[in-house]
Amino acid sequence: MKTFGTHGPVNPEDHYVVSRSDELADFINRVKLGRYIVIFAPRQTGKTTFFQWALEALTAESTETYFPIELNFQVYEDYSADDFYLSLYERICEQIHSIFIKRGFVSSEDLTQFLENTKLTDHVAMLRFFQQFSEFLGDERLVLIIDEFDGIPSDAVSGFLNALRTIYVQRTMRKCPYSLGIVGVKNITQLNLNRSISPFNIQDEFTLPNFTFEQVSELLTQYTDEVGQIFAPEVIENIHRQTAGQPFLVNRFAQILTEEMNIPKTDTITMSHFSQAHIEVREEDNANLTHLMTNIRRDTRYKNILMRIVSYERGVRFNPRKEIISELTTLGVIGKAPDGMCQIVNPIYQDCILQAFKPEVNGLEQDYFAEGTDFQDYLTPSGQINMDLLLDNFQNFIARVGFRILQVPETPKEFVGQDLLYAYLDQFVSLIRGAMFLETQTGRGRMDMIIVHNGHKYIVETKIWEGERLYDAGKKQLSAYLKLERVQEGYYVVFDHRSEPEPHVETEMIDGVTIRCYVIPVVQEVPSQRTS
Repeated sequence: MKTFGTHGPVNPEDHYVVSRSDELADFINRVKLGRYIVIFAPRQTGKTTFFQWALEALTAESTETYFPIELNFQVYEDYSADDFYLSLYERICEQIHSIFIKRGFVSSEDLTQFLENTKLTDHVAMLRFFQQFSEFLGDERLVLIIDEFDGIPSDAVSGFLNALRTIYVQRTMRKCPYSLGIVGVKNITQLNLNRSISPFNIQDEFTLPNFTFEQVSELLTQYTDEVGQIFAPEVIENIHRQTAGQPFLVNRFAQILTEEMNIPKTDTITMSHFSQAHIEVREEDNANLTHLMTNIRRDTRYKNILMRIVSYERGVRFNPRKEIISELTTLGVIGKAPDGMCQIVNPIYQDCILQAFKPEVNGLEQDYFAEGTDFQDYLTPSGQINMDLLLDNFQNFIARVGFRILQVPETPKEFVGQDLLYAYLDQFVSLIRGAMFLETQTGRGRMDMIIVHNGHKYIVETKIWEGERLYDAGKKQLSAYLKLERVQEGYYVVFDHRSEPEPHVETEMIDGVTIRCYVIPVVQEVPSQRTS
């Protein structure tokens, strides 16, 4: 039986796969046009698998038209330029011999001598090698694929790219390589180029997007067709929404649901199962999320900008020329929203970001409740959550602690209200053995926390006050989301950082759903620092 692959390249013989037929056709067409193509995208998005399939598809069309050489630069990161070119040539020769063996051919004596007598010492020697090697190809066209391009030694990158650029601009069908594919994580502009060198401006950018909803459905349907077990439609929908189609996360969800939870194969996989798998994905130390955490913690600037993206409706404009925006995009943490603003790429990443930046102990846990009460007081006799009272208590808690919220460690004061609400609800949900996850509708400016307990769903949206107009707009956004989720009541918590805010609670009926709204003042300075 096939499985859902989460470790390295996948193949149709062993794994359920998304065919990506449209993307493959697009890529192959660019190769036929002789383009020099680059894919720079975060790790674990399927780049290596895609290029391997592309080469297979290309050679299957006509083994005598294209001569494909596949290289991987990952091992060269600590090499000197001299050692890099020496090893690179050895690898190219191995690939050439391997292709002849696969085709059942024997290389000519002239080609054998040429390969034995050639040495690569630098980019100029490499340029000369490709020019001379083209004479042995006849009508064939060399297609060069370079995976893990980021591993190229820093003192070799400028010369290497300039040699390729020189080949490309020759404007001849005899150029060698005829087409090029560069696969990496960093963008060309983020590599250590000598600024006096002309940029590699002939590249053809190729985007390998996350899975669409249709592709996620295609992937899971392959399992159903083979095994017979059905995914409830809302499970497929929620897997796509929580992951935004990120290939590793989609496959990891499916892996947990079909292989690790021991659900009888005769049972439908339901939202109850999804909630359990969601907790597992969020809390486990899987390769994708560990890589995310390592990346966002390595620069202290990341916390502030990520929290601004999450917390403010006005958000942060997506400007790839800003170094920090470019870096976070390359790492796969943020992307460009349809309105041109930055957004966290999926709800699971947003949840992990909040968990990463949340203090282990905020110092106010003992003040959550008035004397003689605790979380159990907010469950009804029938076992449901009394969200009105739970959030009323949170509002009272913020008022009780006053300026002490400014003492919460490692938390910028403008985000402390949202941090505390998230920690408060997270602790409550853990104690009652419920599940809580985030849903990002716009990717910025709002945080929708969905709590699932005893078959009921509770939705709490939180924002920072940015004016009456955006406050009212937020109610309408929430009402539309509640109807989408088929929930009749929701909660809207807005933190007010103005100098003289007033606490406010109201319950409104908007477009057929009930919304309980809280405007909660958040102290921004200790009393002694205030001016008269």
